Amino acid sequence: MNQSQYNQLFSFIWNIATDVLVYAFEKGEYKKIIMPMMVLRRIDVLLEPTKEALLTMKQKLDESNIQNQDPILHSVTGYPFYNTSKFTMKTLKSETDPLRLKMNFTDYLNGFSRDVQDIIDKFHLRQMVDNLTEAERLGSIIEKFTDDKINLSNKPVEDDNGNVLLPGIDNHTMGTIFEELLRKFNEENNVTEAGEHFTPRDYVKLLADLAVLPIAEKITDNTYHIYDGACGTGGILTIAQDRILEIARERGKQVQVNIFGQELQPDTYATCKADLMISGNIKAFQYQYGAEPREYIAFDSTISRDGHAGETFDFCISNPPFGTPWKEDLKKRGLSEKDKKKFTDSRFTVLDREGKELSFIPDIGDAQMMFLANNLSRMREDTVLGTRIVEVHNGSSLFTGDAGKGASNLRQFIIENDLLEAIVAMPEKDFYNTGIGTFIWVITNRKEERRRGFVQLIDATEIKTPLRKNLGEKNCETTEEDRAQILQLLMDFKETPQSKIFPNNEFGYWSVNVYQPQRDEQGNIVRDKKGKPVIDKKSKDTEIIPFRYEGGIEGFFQNEILPYTPDAILDEKSIETGYELSFTKYFYKPKQLRSIEEISGDIRAIEERTDGLLDEILGR
Repeated sequence: MNQSQYNQLFSFIWNIATDVLVYAFEKGEYKKIIMPMMVLRRIDVLLEPTKEALLTMKQKLDESNIQNQDPILHSVTGYPFYNTSKFTMKTLKSETDPLRLKMNFTDYLNGFSRDVQDIIDKFHLRQMVDNLTEAERLGSIIEKFTDDKINLSNKPVEDDNGNVLLPGIDNHTMGTIFEELLRKFNEENNVTEAGEHFTPRDYVKLLADLAVLPIAEKITDNTYHIYDGACGTGGILTIAQDRILEIARERGKQVQVNIFGQELQPDTYATCKADLMISGNIKAFQYQYGAEPREYIAFDSTISRDGHAGETFDFCISNPPFGTPWKEDLKKRGLSEKDKKKFTDSRFTVLDREGKELSFIPDIGDAQMMFLANNLSRMREDTVLGTRIVEVHNGSSLFTGDAGKGASNLRQFIIENDLLEAIVAMPEKDFYNTGIGTFIWVITNRKEERRRGFVQLIDATEIKTPLRKNLGEKNCETTEEDRAQILQLLMDFKETPQSKIFPNNEFGYWSVNVYQPQRDEQGNIVRDKKGKPVIDKKSKDTEIIPFRYEGGIEGFFQNEILPYTPDAILDEKSIETGYELSFTKYFYKPKQLRSIEEISGDIRAIEERTDGLLDEILGR
């Protein structure tokens, strides 16, 4: 589908809201109607060609008293879903009586198979039918979505000679339309929720490339599993799947790719599930994990309910929400915010090298590091490829959390276990509803020999292509050429102005408390019974000591503290290990100051323009 065709389709769908729903519904309700109808019609149009054959087969199966009909009916439609109602959306629009239309539409919805029923429930479609009937808009919106001018199928509409009249819509295009509509609906109502789950498709392609291309030569005849714990409409999963299949074809390999995910938002979950079934990426929505049936795409919060407990994957690629509190996850476990330490889950707690418990539980205000910890628990240890994690974060993941706290502990675990391959700093205004810069973490338990013991930081903030027209906050994109440049920096693994390489311990530090001794009224140091100075707790000062400081904690104390505070007391019991990363420290470019000659020239020019002006004002 070219850009012109895409724009025409987008405009047609957008105009349905303004043509049909205006005055009958508030603008904030438009998306709750347009999105479900768009997905429903996308499913409906695929079932039209086999409708009569399915009804005939259904009758035969009923007459033969066959109970397990799903496999046979799936084979008739060619998809992992079907509808046994006598209606299609096109036949429904012929009914003019509003109440009969509602009754027929309800019968139509009830005819869908189990997985589509899940989609219908998540979209609250039955309630929507009631609302549209009450507003006398149900018939109008059905007519719009069955218009021959649009094609929501993944197959093209052709004429009798095989010429394409209307192109099909693949998963990526459908996701783009869905989320661009959502963004535009939200902008109309000053709502900014779209970016919580939408990763622009140009950015998604970069994530897939970072995950797959560095290990392309290691792809063999095998089955690979991709996972996204915040999968939205599934764009990351399907693009990464396509990338693996493409690389395999280029190298003559026979591979199978299975995709797994989890999503919290009902509408995006429903859209993801529908499109994965439509596109054939999932042949059956459930699979067997031991004796337990599970869904490839699970619904609910990944933090509080692990939809893929115990499973590991070859690739974990994700863009979790930024700055989103996770207090609701605590509530689901029957806990309050004060009970955060009681939130127990093996994904978020490990033992360090000394056997000490290391908790990854972050502050209540931001859950993004928990998604990273979740992905770490998915790593495969028994395969040649291991696991590659590619995850998007905002800047806070680099440094938030004091030493010994959850976020710092997670960075410590990743770096001390030599899992961090690289972090890529991306341009600002690369997303739709936020201007902040983002950072892509690349983690693997199969580092190349040359990378072992090192971390690569890549400054790609200026590797971008401006958009001709802003899309919300987004004013730039990452083109194919931009992606190639970023990949080259990663794979070259060389020191350049945009690429810095550091040993792992560059990012570690000790946090230690330093006190002054108590003094009596005469200024003498107060001592305990053993003769040791008693500390003045009010004098506490916390020092941050880099791992690479020569002489370590003792050297720092001797060189940086005692010369200025001879009576200082170092509290060895307070020592905590912390890790943080700072791109500003390594890539900061000071602004070039203007020369004396330039400044002098400006002053002379001002003097010339104002020469005699004061005398003129004073009337001299």
